[in-house]
Amino acid sequence: MELDLRTVMRHFATGVGVVSSWTEDPGEPGGRRHDAVTVNSLIPVSYDPPLVALSLRHGSAFLADLLTAGFWGVSILAADGADTARTLARPREHRAEALRTLPASPGPHTGALLLDGPGWMECALADSITVGDHLMVIGTVLATGVRAPQNPLVFLHGALTPATAA
Repeated sequence: MELDLRTVMRHFATGVGVVSSWTEDPGEPGGRRHDAVTVNSLIPVSYDPPLVALSLRHGSAFLADLLTAGFWGVSILAADGADTARTLARPREHRAEALRTLPASPGPHTGALLLDGPGWMECALADSITVGDHLMVIGTVLATGVRAPQNPLVFLHGALTPATAA
């Protein structure tokens, strides 16, 4: 029997968000080089203490930056965020160009960029666990915020899909 996890998981809807971090770079404005990637692997791990986890592929330059910084921001994307999600799923040089124009502001606790969307959080690295071809990073949630309720963007059947609230 052949296992085809990818095909089965295409039937499981997941939320879509953007994870951001930065590293020191004296050549960049403010001395920071910001980066952000699209994720759909964000999960709550604990509410007391507040912990979340996300998985990033080994060898990812973004993962290396996140581990160096020790913190990150998460922006939950609304149904109209598909273009942002696609752009931030591209290689680093394309993401850097997009980050110069996307509506975002540094979070008050980490300085990681927070994009417009229905919700956000800032996290500090608490632990990491190797899980197959990914590293699961677990973060202590330092701050959260919500904006006006909006329909979410989900990933389903291999596509970014606007969802309507039930």
